[in-house]
Amino acid sequence: MKNLYLLGATGSIGRQTLEIAETAPERFRIIALGADRDVEGMTELVRRHAPRYVAMNDAAAAATLAIRFPDIEVGSGKAGLNRLASLDQDDRDGLFVNAAVGIAGLEPTIAALKIGRDVALANKETLVVGGDIVMPLAREKGVRILPIDSEHSALWQCLEGERPESVLRLVITASGGAFRDKSRAELEHVGVADALAHPNWKMGKKITIDSATMMNKGFEVIEAMHLFAIPLGKIDTVLHRESYLHSLVEFVDGSMVAQISSHDMRLPISYALHHPDRVANPTERLDLAKIGKLTFAPIDSERYPCLGLAYAAARRGGNAPAALNAANEVAVALFLAGSIPFLTIETIVSTALEQLSFIAQPSLAELLATDAAVRDAVRGRYARQLL
Repeated sequence: MKNLYLLGATGSIGRQTLEIAETAPERFRIIALGADRDVEGMTELVRRHAPRYVAMNDAAAAATLAIRFPDIEVGSGKAGLNRLASLDQDDRDGLFVNAAVGIAGLEPTIAALKIGRDVALANKETLVVGGDIVMPLAREKGVRILPIDSEHSALWQCLEGERPESVLRLVITASGGAFRDKSRAELEHVGVADALAHPNWKMGKKITIDSATMMNKGFEVIEAMHLFAIPLGKIDTVLHRESYLHSLVEFVDGSMVAQISSHDMRLPISYALHHPDRVANPTERLDLAKIGKLTFAPIDSERYPCLGLAYAAARRGGNAPAALNAANEVAVALFLAGSIPFLTIETIVSTALEQLSFIAQPSLAELLATDAAVRDAVRGRYARQLL
């Protein structure tokens, strides 16, 4: 029996994680659930799964849940999320599942690693912002970081059993997002509803916008660099409209190994939770003859400048990825609120990187300070639109 400590429980990945756990009650026990502020969503989950501990990032949400469930310990804010990740410190066989969205997921990952707990990771910010801290800590503690993102799960599966020196390059595929058939000129007039209409995947709002700008692919490149200890120059991206081939590895002998599956996040979640076993799960099976063909094309860097900005931040290193992430997060929020046009997202990110006070080897405190400073700068610049 494996105990699960789940952060981001009310979101898409969190709910699908619970669905996978429910299919194998003899394997998994839900010990703790955490979320940002969705009180009604968490109320439903607590009644269904009876966790021993609940944490909400929002203090008011935590207070409401504490009244509703007086027999359950409820934590709030950063301290509450960190406690969730490190609860039951002697439970080294437990698994912390980090499905949070945003920088709030970084410190809980570190808290879990510090007690020697494996982490199933869907929180991009953990590695985009803190990869240089997180991966050495995981190695020091002898624990695993199990990727949940479909692209990184695919790379993990393709790389298992292979020697690092045999890898020529990693290739991460991209659907192109909601605007893949639009020109730059057409992007000047798109709206929020247009951007959220992803052609292949059903995801949260923030990551769906990141898919439309291709920033999510830039984040995935940075994550892969840290997860698999592969130089940035050996990680490529390619446009694959169908989204069935999630990633591939090219080896020095010319062979390519790819992972192909349906557009269903339950498969990489199941792979991470059950690893090293493969078990039956409710994902759709592919009919290759029905699909007919898989297409691939280069990604136009002028059409998707956010991907280039991510590569540039990764090459610079230090606190540049933290600035990249912070600026993008605020910019996407502004766009979703209807405060800025779609193309202004890339302008905000580019400006933040140009104006960054660079730190080559930042501490965790300096990364968090960079995050806060960039957010404040962007919000200050666009204060009028926020009113």
